[in-house]
Amino acid sequence: MVTYTGEVEVGGGAQTRELEHLTITKVAVDQKMSNNAYLLRCTGTGDQVLIDAAAEPETLLPLVGDAGLAAVVTTHQHWDHHGALKDVVEATGAQTVAGEPDADAITEQTQVTVDRRVGDGDTVAVGDCTLEVIRVTGHTPGSICLLYTDPSGHPHLFTGDSLFPGGVGNTFGDAAAFQQLVDDVENKLFARLPDDTWFYPGHGNDSTLGVERPHLQEWRERGW
Repeated sequence: MVTYTGEVEVGGGAQTRELEHLTITKVAVDQKMSNNAYLLRCTGTGDQVLIDAAAEPETLLPLVGDAGLAAVVTTHQHWDHHGALKDVVEATGAQTVAGEPDADAITEQTQVTVDRRVGDGDTVAVGDCTLEVIRVTGHTPGSICLLYTDPSGHPHLFTGDSLFPGGVGNTFGDAAAFQQLVDDVENKLFARLPDDTWFYPGHGNDSTLGVERPHLQEWRERGW
């Protein structure tokens, strides 16, 4: 079995991390944008949830397989995170979930109704496992992160485009949005969660909060 590193490339196949109660399969899609999509499966029930049907339904649907898909969570409204949403939902009948302030834009762009509009403290079930929704504003108004607190290990955090190795997400030159984003990332993620929290971003490699924590002030000072 391939040891999970979180380093995946478009066209290079998926990597799977096996926890006691949950498996996490990461795959990169779309040669231009290289988005990450994450398929989570409860080991007890077999129920599955997809985070960001970003592109390439021909890549995502074989990962889902015959086990079905309970839900697709879209982390935010940007087009490169929901390019395959319509195809995946039509093929699987999955429930759609997104942050409340981004839901209308996602529907407008995809013609897919958002079934559940979520915010801080809401939960998304993956069989017997639970993802907690953490709203992190700034990259978009309704961006959400998803936290899995592993009872047998460290936390796992899916951050969309709000947090990456080396900095927070793009705020496109909007100083107020950057301030909101870096504040939310510091107060809702770093202040709450331990250093061994492994996080999975919307593009690129994974990291841990412990690796990134010493650089928070640097990010604030540089303004991006």
